[in-house]
Amino acid sequence: MEKIKLEIIGLSFSQTQTGAYALILGEENGQRRLPIIIGGFEAQAIAVELEHMQPTRPLTHDLFRNFAIEFNISIDEVIVYNLKEGIFFSKLVCSNEAGEVREIDARTSDAIAMAVRFNCPIYTDESILSQAGMILDENEEGEAGEGEKPALPEATSDTAKSKTPARIASGRSESDLSTLSEEDLKNSLVRAIDDEDYEAASRFRDELNRRKGPEAS
Repeated sequence: MEKIKLEIIGLSFSQTQTGAYALILGEENGQRRLPIIIGGFEAQAIAVELEHMQPTRPLTHDLFRNFAIEFNISIDEVIVYNLKEGIFFSKLVCSNEAGEVREIDARTSDAIAMAVRFNCPIYTDESILSQAGMILDENEEGEAGEGEKPALPEATSDTAKSKTPARIASGRSESDLSTLSEEDLKNSLVRAIDDEDYEAASRFRDELNRRKGPEAS
């Protein structure tokens, strides 16, 4: 496996799923972006840690971290190792004081929430970035502003209450994607990337991959 390090670019409201967010991971020292749709609770858990907020009582991911630390278990790295039918699969690589290493399967959203708590690196495979990554050229990066990141949601329960209707940036509903030609999907994907609408772009990408069949996985 050719491991490629990822960094968290930011979180933004999902434009197609009420109560969901788009987590944007970026290739370190590269232009590719990996958008992953996650739930509001997981987005809040990630945002709380990134913004160095201190909840009055431990969140679920904080509880897991405290439990692991109490028993001298560390999370050394997180690996996004597979993409199947639009779903990303991840694992936690853990070790204890005796040097024993274990791999634990996890949802990608939970894995990232733990990665920020243990300050451990996040990796993926070249094949996943090649298949699902969105490529930006240098001009697009420059227009966005150096170091600029999508806004993080506020760490409150209200962040899960999106008022945006279930639609994609092009104005078509998700069910309409199946009526688009492959060329229209590719053109829509390019436009979404140009607009930096990674969540919409991921929809077009997943539909294209679905049409390619099993070999796309």
